[in-house]
Amino acid sequence: MSNVRAHRTVMSELPTDDLGFSCRTRKTGEVEVLHRGKLAATLRSIESIDFLAEVESGDDSEAQQLMARVTGNYKHGNERTASNHPRNRR
Repeated sequence: MSNVRAHRTVMSELPTDDLGFSCRTRKTGEVEVLHRGKLAATLRSIESIDFLAEVESGDDSEAQQLMARVTGNYKHGNERTASNHPRNRR
């Protein structure tokens, strides 16, 4: 028998508000925002201080949305236009 245990993920256990963002603070005070483990943005000085204050005051889903806005990976404004395009109509 193998010592490897099978891991089964139940869909109801997965967080629905996780967008794949995480962040880490460097010794210099800079904040690195990562998306699925890859660097997406670096915040410095006042931006990093404000970001950390907002992340600490909110919950995880709010932090995910904030990181999406900071990286620019947030609503681009063309969602309604794209849904009305003939290619996307059903």
